[in-house]
Amino acid sequence: MSRQADAASLGRVAVLMGGWSAEREISLRSGRAVYEALRRWRVDAVAIDADRQVLDTIRRARCDRAFIALHGRGGEDGVIQAGLELMGLPYTGTGVLGSALAMDKLRSKQVWLGAGLPTPPFRQPRTRADTDPVPEELGLPLIVKPSREGSSIGMTKVETPQALGEAWEAAVRFDDEVIVERWVEGEEYTVSILDGQVLPAIRLETPRTFYDYKAKYHAGDTRYLCPCGLSDDALRELEQLSLRAFRALDGSGWGRVDLMRDRQGGFWLLEVNTVPGLTDHSLVPMAAAAAGLDFAELVWRILQTTLARGEG
Repeated sequence: MSRQADAASLGRVAVLMGGWSAEREISLRSGRAVYEALRRWRVDAVAIDADRQVLDTIRRARCDRAFIALHGRGGEDGVIQAGLELMGLPYTGTGVLGSALAMDKLRSKQVWLGAGLPTPPFRQPRTRADTDPVPEELGLPLIVKPSREGSSIGMTKVETPQALGEAWEAAVRFDDEVIVERWVEGEEYTVSILDGQVLPAIRLETPRTFYDYKAKYHAGDTRYLCPCGLSDDALRELEQLSLRAFRALDGSGWGRVDLMRDRQGGFWLLEVNTVPGLTDHSLVPMAAAAAGLDFAELVWRILQTTLARGEG
């Protein structure tokens, strides 16, 4: 069957973008890029800027499946996935449970610890006062994160005990659950997964304190190393750990695992992204290109994973 005939057999595809999370603008960029790629394949795609009536919009548009390009809350946390399940509509990416787990950094770490997978030690201070003993317990420096945000929003590196309270206050503005995690000094890696297979790993280098929002989407001085420079044995370990971490959170379809490698060569899991960015600065398209897949082919392959969900 030709690619054009394949596209016709998929029916109408809702490309869901935008939404109401703190990552709305990045989602709009991802969604527009996905929409253009699908139109290149002559897929009957409909671009939908998702609001809280998005399920009604999808129904009125008579869509047959959905490509989720929504980042953050409402799109990456199991909410839209649950709605699409109720509609019986196949969709890209991880299901309800895995999406909810991966969006929640605290629960991700608890699952990984239960599965015997390495993730940096952490605390979950409920109040600013609860942060006081953390530097002595975990050491310095530390990284402070909202549990349920993406794109490094609300994250702060803390070098002194005095700065920890302010960092907690900054994070809690985004989420009432905050993680204070031991800082891992070393190299940062990201491993993309597509339909059960790992794509070439990327090592990230930035002159900024860490790979934050500006480094991800605006900076021109971030370096992306692919091949990543690891030995064959270390690369194999990185890939296997990434797959285990993704599967432990019930990940499926496609996604990205972020890790650190410390000075002793040990890998530490940071988080899983179940709807990674698909912009011109995004990591999954870079990894796909290293594997010989251009952006349009990557989008097509991701859309094809909806076929595994069945119809209705």
